[in-house]
Amino acid sequence: QVQLVESGGGLVQPGGSLRVSCAASGFTFSNYAMKWYRQAPGKERELVAGISSAGVPTTYADSVKGRFTISRDNAKNTLYLQMNSLKPEDTAVYYCYARVRINAYWGQGTQVTVSS
Repeated sequence: QVQLVESGGGLVQPGGSLRVSCAASGFTFSNYAMKWYRQAPGKERELVAGISSAGVPTTYADSVKGRFTISRDNAKNTLYLQMNSLKPEDTAVYYCYARVRINAYWGQGTQVTVSS
């Protein structure tokens, strides 16, 4: 079955960098677009970035444009989110998302905390 497993979250100081990963299995990863979402405490889940099956084009929320980079390695069935110049408001649980045929799949999430 489809599985999405995030990793790489943690505590980082403002201005720092972090890369989160999402290992995908159970479907032909290279055939599907992927997305990263995040959810901060008390807020709705929001779309952070998206990437096509081939890797381009990519799209970003205005709040992360120029700081975050979404990428993928289709040979490793892995999705990435490189986060630079992190701000306290980037603190959230980060989720990867895939829509495979008619079904939507989420990972369990990885916590990113930006604090001094």
